[in-house]
Amino acid sequence: MTETLARYRMERAKELIRDAENLFENGSYKSGNNRAYYAIFYSMRAVMALDGVDYKKHSGVIQHFQRDYIKTGIFDKEYSQIIMSANEIRNASDYDDFFIASRTETEEQILAAKKFCKAVEGYLTSRIEE
Repeated sequence: MTETLARYRMERAKELIRDAENLFENGSYKSGNNRAYYAIFYSMRAVMALDGVDYKKHSGVIQHFQRDYIKTGIFDKEYSQIIMSANEIRNASDYDDFFIASRTETEEQILAAKKFCKAVEGYLTSRIEE
């Protein structure tokens, strides 16, 4: 069950990246930032599914992932910055009335989400095949 859930969440993350790319191509940068963040969020939850852990709040997911997977060295520290940047920009895109999302910033968020998801996918593959 945990492997099935992890795979489902990873597929959802890939779908969200495709959505982010489509939104970006259509000039919808705020929505692209949102989808890039959610790709990272679902990727984190895919990893946590293998350990039977989940949280209702985004902050809980982020804190757990940081503590149990980044601080322990399972994922490189650079992924911490990707998570924090994506969360900050997603919050600004979603809730700040006057936030202007730039093309460059959104493109960077999508590339970071792809990198994060690729790292998670490699991790999941190694864990599931053990």
